[in-house]
Amino acid sequence: MKTEKENPQEDSARTLGEHAIIELMRNFFEPMPDVAVPFGDDVSAVPVAHLKSEVAVLKTDMLVATTDIPVSMGMWEAARKAVVMNVSDFAAKGVQPRAILVSLGLPRSLKREDIVDLAKGLNAGAREYGAYIVGGDTGEASDLIIAVCVYGAAVKDSLMLRSGAKPGDILAVTGLFGRSAAGLRLLLDNKCRASNALRKALVDSTCIPEARLREGLELQHLGAVTSSIDSSDGLAWCLHELASQSGVGFKVSKVPFADDVKEFAKLNGYDPLELTLYGGEEYELVLTVNPKEWQAAQAAVNAVGGKLLRIGEATVDRQIVLEISGVKQEIQARGYEHFKG
Repeated sequence: MKTEKENPQEDSARTLGEHAIIELMRNFFEPMPDVAVPFGDDVSAVPVAHLKSEVAVLKTDMLVATTDIPVSMGMWEAARKAVVMNVSDFAAKGVQPRAILVSLGLPRSLKREDIVDLAKGLNAGAREYGAYIVGGDTGEASDLIIAVCVYGAAVKDSLMLRSGAKPGDILAVTGLFGRSAAGLRLLLDNKCRASNALRKALVDSTCIPEARLREGLELQHLGAVTSSIDSSDGLAWCLHELASQSGVGFKVSKVPFADDVKEFAKLNGYDPLELTLYGGEEYELVLTVNPKEWQAAQAAVNAVGGKLLRIGEATVDRQIVLEISGVKQEIQARGYEHFKG
């Protein structure tokens, strides 16, 4: 019998990775007719039987303690984050979340106060974004699992999809990148250095993220966005996904560095570009905007207290490159991926 070491090419969840597993399983799913959102976008959407123009918008995602929740993250923070990361996908489509179902896998050893904190965190996340917890399921598990399913409704043709970018469209983001990746390193490695203020800012980005729902709703209402994605898998991966779905390339001319990420990187010997492009868990929106609507889009986002930062443009050339001061380098198609780490 061959061992894994003797047969390194043997297929397993670890060698396949999250994205290949999804594609493998997708081959066995019979496609539903008349779906409004292609399989693999940020959310799913299905027709509402009696309303031809409206669709039910659905999203599910989960946190598992061993792989997704650092030991120093509290139960309230973990539960709220489980909601926020689902809401972020609704933000990327420009849809208001309405109702939330939660399924919990709870170890027998979990304490009463932890369960109370889970409940409070779930409710805080839901109400922060105008939704309500309406039910779910609870069962015993060997590891803590927080699985959230969000429901909303939208006009079918109003959804901001990952496809639709055209050459010449402005590439933009709703915030700066790298903080969450830096914060995670602070949580996992006690040798990392940072002042108290810097540590708090970076760790809060990891543990208490914000979904850009107001920005997404405003942009959807304006109709200026040609493609959109939530950035939780990392900025670089998002660019490749938008490019693939839209049939374009991207030239990034300004990296959305956060100043505190540069400070952290300098203190600890990290590459700030690596943290910014490939870190993930930012929950910003990465999108393309019709150039004729750029000023209106910026004004709409500013009006709700957000930011819309221009970082490049879509190109006919299918490459995805960073070009600053005439120097080009490839932006690789990588980011955080379950099973591969």
